Amino acid sequence: MDLRSMLFVPGDSERKLAKGESCGADALVLDLEDSVPADRIAAARAMVREYLGSHRARARPQLWVRINPLSTDKALADLAAITGGAPDGILLPKTCSADDIVVAGHYLSALEVREGLAPGGIRIFAVATETPAALFTMGSFAGCSPRLAGLTWGAEDLSAALGAASNRDENGELEFTYRLARSLCLAAAMAANVQPLDTVFVDFRDSEGLRAESRAAARAGFTGKIAIHPDQVPIINEAFTPTAEDVAHARRVIEAFAAGAGTVALDGKMLDMPHLKQAQRVLAMAATPR
Repeated sequence: MDLRSMLFVPGDSERKLAKGESCGADALVLDLEDSVPADRIAAARAMVREYLGSHRARARPQLWVRINPLSTDKALADLAAITGGAPDGILLPKTCSADDIVVAGHYLSALEVREGLAPGGIRIFAVATETPAALFTMGSFAGCSPRLAGLTWGAEDLSAALGAASNRDENGELEFTYRLARSLCLAAAMAANVQPLDTVFVDFRDSEGLRAESRAAARAGFTGKIAIHPDQVPIINEAFTPTAEDVAHARRVIEAFAAGAGTVALDGKMLDMPHLKQAQRVLAMAATPR
């Protein structure tokens, strides 16, 4: 199932974990990285493991865990602590290339055996643009691991790594470097046949700004977006759910191609195979159980 919304929840906050359950997010990301102070990581690991264990019979939301980067000594300890809870997947931050997916996959394979879990059941979502080096390896993800479920991108860590004062210009628009990272993430995900997920919208009080950015991401080809506040989830879900008009138009496009022609006319426009594929994608998204 494509995830329209993934909500970050600090792994050391029982109150926020409970609140996240009812917001309608397709997935919760139980965070062990940026939102958890260093002296709370051990407690957060234990809380996340307990939370996962108490929600084993869940249908939704899916439960994912953001671990610490593989470049730190915390990552393997994170995985060792939470794998027994059988999360749906891990969110892997500061990924430098597909090699990181392979390494994380090896760790998970060993831990799944230790915990008696089905092999390969825990998926991986990579945050693929948070380091400067990552921008040069975006083509490496195709075929790297059957665990890879998707790619997302990040502007905040990348701008810090580049020493930028801001990742936006004087008009509030993303600077070129970050637009490039966004485009590379989208293209890399589609090349790897995994889900492209748009990054966070940091001003959680700006509902209209979030709505506009989410709709723009959906038009561009992203299939979902990360949320940092429960109030953002309904807006994101709406933006990435085909409307009744979208579905009706998609059905008309498919009907127009039913005779087997490679090019058809509809509403005064000539349509060819890319239009048919997009219509099929819209119907598949609309048919996904929520």
